[in-house]
Amino acid sequence: MISIPAQVHAAAAEHPYPLLFATVSGAHLYGFASEDSDWDLRGVHVLPAKQVVGLLPLEETIEVAHDDEIDLVTHDVRKFFTLLLRPNGYVLEQLLSPIIVHSTPEHDELKSLVPSLLTKHHAHHYIGFANNQWELFRKETPQRVKPLLYTFRVLLTGIHLMRTHEIEANLGVLNETYRLPFIPGLMAGKIGGAEKETLAPGEGEIFEQKFLALRERLREEAAQTTLPTETNARPALNDLLIRIRLNP
Repeated sequence: MISIPAQVHAAAAEHPYPLLFATVSGAHLYGFASEDSDWDLRGVHVLPAKQVVGLLPLEETIEVAHDDEIDLVTHDVRKFFTLLLRPNGYVLEQLLSPIIVHSTPEHDELKSLVPSLLTKHHAHHYIGFANNQWELFRKETPQRVKPLLYTFRVLLTGIHLMRTHEIEANLGVLNETYRLPFIPGLMAGKIGGAEKETLAPGEGEIFEQKFLALRERLREEAAQTTLPTETNARPALNDLLIRIRLNP
């Protein structure tokens, strides 16, 4: 169990609006945080109904950095629900993160709707995310371990989702099933090193074929999955949104 620092709890408690939930994402969720990793705090806030129906600009997204150690980002509940209706694995991972800083009964209700939110098109999200991280890794000099771990983490999360219909974001847990022999060494280097841990010159070249093979495997799993092509969660999300907004 991860120990959450008091300042992370304080950052959530200082939020200007009521929170539906606040969880930890990033390297702590993915299982390869180093000692100097910052805390990525993600969540959902609830704007008052009088603001939503008015003409003034809405604070749909709030981003606050606390002393370069805590990065807090929250979305208003309506925006977050809209993101959930897209094939966006990132927000699902935030919703389901087991590292919980703040929760409510509505958070639990929202989590219960996740099975009806999953579609085969979530594979596109993970492929796109992996492509972006791989390009970041490939262009760097020296090459950092972090984007390489992110690349393999999202590919395995996508493969696992297509196969099991479950979201798992922790790379160590995923690798207990998929047993990629190079993952433990990369994780150990990042965990025992620094946030900007780098590879030795030329070491990154050996990972390209591994990346391409896993990306192709994700595409194959998406073609074979029994996940639906569309979500049927919109009516339930609409009902929950109305209840949350009218009964803050």
